[in-house]
Amino acid sequence: MQTRFVGPLSALVALLFAVGACVPAGTGGGSGSGGSGGLPPLPDMASPTDDGSAEPEPEPDAAPEPEPDAAPDPEPDAAPDPEPDPETVTVATFNVRRFFDTVCDSGRCGFDEYERQYPQAEFDARAETVAYGVRTLDADIVLLQEIESEACLDALTERLGDRYPVAVIGELGFAASLDVVVLARGGLVRVVRNADERIPRPSGGTTTFSRELLEVHLDVDGRSVIVVNGHYKAKNNDDPDRRLAEAQATRRILDDVAERRPDSLIVFGGDLNDTPGSPPLDALESGGDWLRVAAELGDDAATYEWNGRMQAIDHLYLLEAAAGRYVPGSAEVVRDNAGGLARSDHAGLRATFELP
Repeated sequence: MQTRFVGPLSALVALLFAVGACVPAGTGGGSGSGGSGGLPPLPDMASPTDDGSAEPEPEPDAAPEPEPDAAPDPEPDAAPDPEPDPETVTVATFNVRRFFDTVCDSGRCGFDEYERQYPQAEFDARAETVAYGVRTLDADIVLLQEIESEACLDALTERLGDRYPVAVIGELGFAASLDVVVLARGGLVRVVRNADERIPRPSGGTTTFSRELLEVHLDVDGRSVIVVNGHYKAKNNDDPDRRLAEAQATRRILDDVAERRPDSLIVFGGDLNDTPGSPPLDALESGGDWLRVAAELGDDAATYEWNGRMQAIDHLYLLEAAAGRYVPGSAEVVRDNAGGLARSDHAGLRATFELP
């Protein structure tokens, strides 16, 4: 029985080998591990032509003939390096409204008196409120007005943590004085005080600044920045002649600073207790190179309500004779209610400047 199948089996094996020999080279003659499509052609293998023959490979060093009059494709233009964003610093001014400490220096701290003696718990709460206002301003440098003492400043900086390594108070030193403060990031270079300087009155005689005209020189990211904090005579028991004297003296002092330090960004600000177009502000702006940055806000620059009317009495100025530049559109009045910020009767004002 077995001898009957030897012949047909040999013929079948011969036929299978013959079919395998007819599979074209390079097409993959069976199903390998890649599946039913077979192995792909090798990368250097020429594709078959329409008539089934393979195209001849070019000589090793042969280059294709260029098209007549064909110009080589131009190299794509390299994209220009983007201009680096200028480094900036944000400056804010804010009158916090009579931040007294726990000691009654004047001896008159009753309900209707000017000085307020805070119990410790109320003092702590007041410090938290002022710190909230400073954080809301979100500025690199903050000019504050109406801080009574070093104790108030210490309570404030404790709550602000390490955000402002520079904290300077312009302490006048008399009982219940409300003073100006500069908070800043960066390094402290120099402090100049002007409260003792006799300044001429326009009407004759001399006077002094109502509070310290505090000039603080800083190193911010390796750049020179000078900020000056002022708080002119209030309109209670008004003395407009003194306020004008303060403005004229400020102009003279800071023009001299700009002449000596033209490489510095110089910003002056504070509660100046007068409005655009008044004699004190006209005195500051008379030379044409002091830029009141909130001028672009128009009526929206108001920071304080006086006799039922909103007025702009808190200001920031750039001394354009020195270095740096105001960033247009960055001036902003900051308030958290219709009247002001952080339970003060003043709103804050901030603006951004390019470092020199």
